[in-house]
Amino acid sequence: MKQEILQSLRAIEQEFDVKILYACESGSRSWGFSSQDSDYDVRFFYIHHPEVYVSIDPIGIGNKRDVIERPVHGLLDVNGWDITKALKLFRKSNPLLLEWLSSAVVYEEPYSTAERMRELRKDVFSPASCIHHYAGIASNNYKEINSGDKARLKTYLYALRSILAAKWVAERNEIPPLSFQKLLAQIDQEPVLREMIEHLLQQKTAGGEITKGPRIPVIDRFLETEIEQLRRRAAVIHHSVENPTERLNRLFRATLEEVWKC
Repeated sequence: MKQEILQSLRAIEQEFDVKILYACESGSRSWGFSSQDSDYDVRFFYIHHPEVYVSIDPIGIGNKRDVIERPVHGLLDVNGWDITKALKLFRKSNPLLLEWLSSAVVYEEPYSTAERMRELRKDVFSPASCIHHYAGIASNNYKEINSGDKARLKTYLYALRSILAAKWVAERNEIPPLSFQKLLAQIDQEPVLREMIEHLLQQKTAGGEITKGPRIPVIDRFLETEIEQLRRRAAVIHHSVENPTERLNRLFRATLEEVWKC
């Protein structure tokens, strides 16, 4: 599959006349609970030629899109962001981007941009922003779970992973790990809940993406309680960071020079 992924990335570079700066796996395969038919969620950021950015219409305005999205083909789901979009979201402590930079499955990283961004992660990290993001995902997934007598195992695990990531941020004030098992260690003192989640995890990895099962009351109660508590926690967190815009501007210019030798 890696060869197919790399071929897809090369085709994108040729079609859109860009260079891919970084490409990684995102989603369940990077979190540690993929099933046999899980998609390969390939995410990347890329850069255009310098003259594209020297324009009265910036990237993201009008026809100058700041994303590249490919239709899902088989198990392959590939899309990415222009570097200017990525850096603007990075400035806002976007949790998805922070996860991409932490992925253990990196398909390619031919330039120094991603590593320079990793060096700045602590300077842009906003605990409140991350908690809101993860609590929101958990809430949306729980609404789906709560809509019937049965629920997709995938939806349960997505909700749990988001809650555990938010708890990590709230309790440690640091970027959470991607590994579901590392996040799960936070509830070692709740053996019944931990056992139910481990059983759910085994069912999901042995089954498929659409596998459903009966509602799990102990997990439902945990999700309900944690979603509300985490939202209250995020509302009272006060965390200020120095505006990193100029450093990110320098990083952008350095990337243009590194890639295009300008």
